[in-house]
Amino acid sequence: MTHTRRRAAGLRAATALLLSGALVGLAGCSGTGGASTAPEDIPTEGTDDGTTLTLWTRAPLEKQANLLVDAYNETHENQVELTVVPNDDYVAKVGAAAGSGGLPDLFAADIVYVPNWVEQGLFQDLTAQIDGLDYKDQINKGHLSAGTDADGNEHVLPFVLDLSMLFWNKELFEEAGLDPDKAPATMAEYADAAKKIQALGKDGVYGTATGLNCGGCLVFTWFPSIWASGEEVLSDDGRESLLANDAAKEIYDTWRDLWESGAVLPSSQDEAGPTWTAGFTEGNVGLMFYPATLLSSTPFDAGVAGIPGVDGGASTFVGGDGIGISKDSKKAAQAWNFLTWLMSEDAQVEVLAKNNDVVSRADFADNEYAAEDPRLVTINEVASEGDTPVALNFQQAFNAPGSPWLTLVRNAVLEGTDTVDADNDGITEILAQ
Repeated sequence: MTHTRRRAAGLRAATALLLSGALVGLAGCSGTGGASTAPEDIPTEGTDDGTTLTLWTRAPLEKQANLLVDAYNETHENQVELTVVPNDDYVAKVGAAAGSGGLPDLFAADIVYVPNWVEQGLFQDLTAQIDGLDYKDQINKGHLSAGTDADGNEHVLPFVLDLSMLFWNKELFEEAGLDPDKAPATMAEYADAAKKIQALGKDGVYGTATGLNCGGCLVFTWFPSIWASGEEVLSDDGRESLLANDAAKEIYDTWRDLWESGAVLPSSQDEAGPTWTAGFTEGNVGLMFYPATLLSSTPFDAGVAGIPGVDGGASTFVGGDGIGISKDSKKAAQAWNFLTWLMSEDAQVEVLAKNNDVVSRADFADNEYAAEDPRLVTINEVASEGDTPVALNFQQAFNAPGSPWLTLVRNAVLEGTDTVDADNDGITEILAQ
């Protein structure tokens, strides 16, 4: 599926009409909107002169951020000081710092927040620098598009990619009489496998799990099933929800059936995000849609495949974080040195791929570490079939506690109400503001 760039273009066209004041501002960020500050002339690879740089990231990417920062600091005169912020506090911290002129030199942002923060002027304009990279066409296009404003100016590069994938516990599959080397190819096969694992009757073991009170978890793991079914989740301009289409309704019905059958980890009902993957990692869940970044820390033999659609296909949510130079930084040339290194083979292959993480450049996808683990090859291949949804009001519509997206899912799955169409309209109301 290759609609990310098309959708982003539609969003940018709509954004040009919205900038007169319809943007929803971050708390403490009033006054930060408008055009981003363009950095001074920067050498192609930036400046490495012993400057101390500050970098913020959110806690889910702490492991990768530490590996990258340590590797950079060991090989450069510049030194990066990393601050890891709890995920739930990150948006407020960035908003408060932006309003007071206190942003760090570099900061990473969940890719779904990037369009809003770019339009509010939180990142410096890096168009000339990014366009000057001779490998630009190899960089993940979803992340580049999310960081491109209404005028076509570019502001961010990928920091860490995180893909949603289907993971399954091979030992539990074998116990349930399932082929441990074969992934469920449709949502029906997924549900069948979950029920067979549930039927083992093992104490504390469940067929599947998800985060039914975590909007971000659900977009990350359920949107790909819709894409794999050949449907969209948002209109091209990001202002209309399409989550009441036939494929989406069948996916909700599948999860409703799984919930009623008892094959879903009970704590999924109230799971708001912090521990949504724990059951699988502990070996107590048969299969689930799961972050690819956790492959290296999954302590048993797990199979990995793309997330299936209703009748087959495979897709993934190309998530993770983008990174840029903040509007408040006075060290753009040095910060750019870190960003160019981040895109280098030393960082992408010798740090990220070596740690079983996904690379951000297509030309590094076939690397020595991926070749050693076929699951990494699968992840890299599925990445090209994935998507990154772009909408200015994405946070309010999907990720916020009590979002209309959560209302839709909880009504459809936990309550079994016939309100998908009306609840979908509620999402559109937020997106269109």
